[in-house]
Amino acid sequence: MLHFFLLLSCTPDTENPSRPFLSPTMAAAAARPLVTVQAVESDMSTDATPTAPLPDVMKAPLRPDIVTYVHSNISKNSRQPYAVSKRAGHQTSAESWGTGRAVSRIPRVPGGGTHRAGQGAFGNMCRGGRMFAPTKIWRRWHRKINVNQKRFATVSAIAATAIPSLVMARGHRIETVPELPLVVSDAVESVEKTSSAIKVLKQIGAYADAEKARDSVSIRPGKGKMRNRRYVNRKGPLIVYATEGAKLVKAFRNIPGVDVCHVDRLNLLKLAPGGHLGRFVVWTKSALEKLDAIYGSFDKPSEKKRNYLLPRPKMSNGDLARIINSDEIQSVVRPTKKEVKRGVLKKNPLKNLNAMLKLNPYAKAARRMSLLAEKQRAEAKENKLAKKRKELSKEELAAIKASGRAFYKTMISDSDYTEFENFSKWLGVSQ
Repeated sequence: MLHFFLLLSCTPDTENPSRPFLSPTMAAAAARPLVTVQAVESDMSTDATPTAPLPDVMKAPLRPDIVTYVHSNISKNSRQPYAVSKRAGHQTSAESWGTGRAVSRIPRVPGGGTHRAGQGAFGNMCRGGRMFAPTKIWRRWHRKINVNQKRFATVSAIAATAIPSLVMARGHRIETVPELPLVVSDAVESVEKTSSAIKVLKQIGAYADAEKARDSVSIRPGKGKMRNRRYVNRKGPLIVYATEGAKLVKAFRNIPGVDVCHVDRLNLLKLAPGGHLGRFVVWTKSALEKLDAIYGSFDKPSEKKRNYLLPRPKMSNGDLARIINSDEIQSVVRPTKKEVKRGVLKKNPLKNLNAMLKLNPYAKAARRMSLLAEKQRAEAKENKLAKKRKELSKEELAAIKASGRAFYKTMISDSDYTEFENFSKWLGVSQ
């Protein structure tokens, strides 16, 4: 819904394209500087439709990040400290059994005759022991927030209440509401009965949202049911009034989901419940008129807050695509670089032949010679093995044996041991 609204509010002027258009938060103010004041039954009938000027706070920039941060820190300031008992888990005279008994050295409950005797104690891993890092009441429960940050979050939340898409995105039923921001006459502040308050909500089209909150009442899941937080329900409209001690507080407070707040005490927890922008707010006429005095404008300081000016939007034009593609910007930016420079992959010359040839042209001849030499060596080895593995004929075997015998006889006759008789006898050779 937010994107849809931004798209609508950033639509250029078709009649005058050169005219700068406004930011999302300024679009509503530029289109409708006056707000219609909705009349109720008790008002006197007049011919002129009462109107009120739109306060400048409704034009403040939307900053969901600041709202979320401030809301999470403010909500921590209502917490109540809690802690476990200082003696919890240590209300026994347990002692360790020491080593040598085949059990862990955790302290154990003394005595005998019961299940409790001998059980581990004190440790956070033991049944009935203390918790790890027991909670203490001196924990840092509360948070300090900068005053300017709180004010920024509040004005941002107020500005979001004037944007229908954000209010609908938050889940409020505003289909029958005449316009946003919804302003009613000051006669509402004199309403005393809840039945009269319901009639007022029906007249201004806000009862559908109150019905949604009423029908959503349910029982809380979990332990909160036992802690005075049994029921939960959704948020309905927020009624903002200006007269101190007005009677409408008692009239509206009994309607489920409906909150009431004084304009001097606008609370971020009510304007943006859960840190989400877009609460459905019903303003009384006097409350709306007091907003300029409370928060001032972009040029005039606030009357209630010393030297406070509303924060200005960082951009007055939210359409980035139109800004970038405008003639003013495109005329000074550099043209698109169409040349693509790709990084050259470095190749290893020891693995890549082409890279090696660039460095050493003789590498090709050397590689060829090495391949030929390797081929010759392989052929010579293969021929040699083939010769050895070739089967011989009977004549060749007989010739080999005969040459062996002849060599043996020659060896004996030429030896120097023939003069020794014993050696000749041992050889079995006669002179």
